[in-house]
Amino acid sequence: MRFLLVEDERKVASFIARSLRENSYAVDVAESGEKALGLVTNATYDLILLDIRLPNLSGVEVCREIRDAGIETPVLMLTARSLVEQRVEGLDAGADDYLTKPFALAELHARVRALTRRGFHKGGPKLHTADLELDRPRRTVKRGANNIQLTFKEFALLELLMMRSPDPVLRSEIIEHVWSHGFDTETNIVEVYINRLRQKIDQGHPARLIHTVRGSGYRLGLPER
Repeated sequence: MRFLLVEDERKVASFIARSLRENSYAVDVAESGEKALGLVTNATYDLILLDIRLPNLSGVEVCREIRDAGIETPVLMLTARSLVEQRVEGLDAGADDYLTKPFALAELHARVRALTRRGFHKGGPKLHTADLELDRPRRTVKRGANNIQLTFKEFALLELLMMRSPDPVLRSEIIEHVWSHGFDTETNIVEVYINRLRQKIDQGHPARLIHTVRGSGYRLGLPER
C-alpha cells in the first residue's frame, strides 16, 4: 500500500514515515499543502496522513480541496490540537479520522489498519484471479489448496497486480505503489520481485498467471489466447 504523509516538521515526518515503512508501507512525504495537492492529483494513494497545521495552506483546506476534487482516499488528520471544535472542523472538511499529538505508534498503526480496511470495497477483502486468492485483511495467499508464504513487498506487488488484473501494470507504477515516490527507477528491483513471485505463484502449475508485457510492465491473469 502507498501512503502520503503531509507534515511540515521534518523530525516528526521522518519518525512517522520510518515507522510506516518498517511495516512495509510505501510512503511519500510532502512538507506543504501545495505539494500534497500536486501529489494527490498525479498519484493514487491508499491513505493520506494529514497534519492540520501547515504553512500557507492548512490541513483543513487541503482536505477540503481533496474532497472537492472527488478524491475519496481515506484521510487521517494529525494535530497537536485537542479542542472538540477543531476536531469537528477537520471531520467536516472530509477527514475520516482524527489523531491528536502526541500519540503512541501502536495507536497510529491501529488507526491506519482500520482506515485501509475501509478501502477494501475497491476490490473486496479477497481478490481472486483464476485459482489464486489473496486475503487482504489476513494477508494470506493461496493457489488452489496450497498456501503461499510471501514477504511484505511480495504481497504488496501481488496485491497491486491482482487489483489491476487482467490489465497490465506499468513498471513505473509498480515502483511508485510498492516502494515510494522518488525511488531509484534504474534499479532492477521490480524484475527481482517479479521473478520471486513467479517461483512462488506459477512454479508447478500448468497455467502461468504472471506475464511480461513488452515495453509496458506486467500483467496477472490467465494466458491470452
